[in-house]
Amino acid sequence: MKQLTILKIGGNILDSPVLLNSMLDNFASLKGCKILIHGGGKIANVLMKQLGIEPKMVEGRRITDEKTLEIVTQVYAGLINKNLVSSLQARSCNALGLTGADGNTIPAVKRPVKEIDYGFVGDVDTTLINAASINGLIELGFVPVFAPLTHDGKGSMLNTNADTIASSLAISLAKFYNVKLIYCFEKNGVLSDPNDENSVIRKINEEAFTDYKSKGIIHSGMIPKLDNAFSALKAGVVEIVICGPAAFSSSHPISGTSIHL
Repeated sequence: MKQLTILKIGGNILDSPVLLNSMLDNFASLKGCKILIHGGGKIANVLMKQLGIEPKMVEGRRITDEKTLEIVTQVYAGLINKNLVSSLQARSCNALGLTGADGNTIPAVKRPVKEIDYGFVGDVDTTLINAASINGLIELGFVPVFAPLTHDGKGSMLNTNADTIASSLAISLAKFYNVKLIYCFEKNGVLSDPNDENSVIRKINEEAFTDYKSKGIIHSGMIPKLDNAFSALKAGVVEIVICGPAAFSSSHPISGTSIHL
């Protein structure tokens, strides 16, 4: 099978023109099939605070009420997605901006209320992802650029963690490709000391992940990122790396933190 590289970007990369341009240069020149998935939570948070709305997060996952859903739809599907698409087009990369509602590519179910009411947050069943259509777009020469939004099939958009979108697409497309999933953010990888950029943990398995969580070394938004990574490996994704923009290169092996079962 062909190789498919799925790159998810987030964190401060989207806020830094220097980091973002470097990453887009490398992504555009990357050979073969590829998909870009972006977050944008920090940009959404800034807008929300300007509007007098306090963002609410639980372990890196956003509580999404109706007003928050309006804002993240505008920011993710509009501002960020289209700026990325136009930037990639300027680099001769035939990007196509999408949400999960477009082409019914990623349907989801509104998360049921248990201990926490997450509001308009979508949970994805990877078996329902329209992988054949996404594969068709790739085979036609398009480079899908997904915003972290899904839909419920009843007319409502749903906010979905971008790391979840990345791992879900990786799992569903593993039937067509050998999938390499890369999570790229502002750090050099998963750090044992957040104040030391050189303290990259080169390899993490599930046992180590549990230990790092209990010690508070891994916390907040890194938790869902790694939860999704392990789920993807168990479902047939070939390789997963968490790295920084300096480590993501189109011409050299990608360094950072390698995730293993």
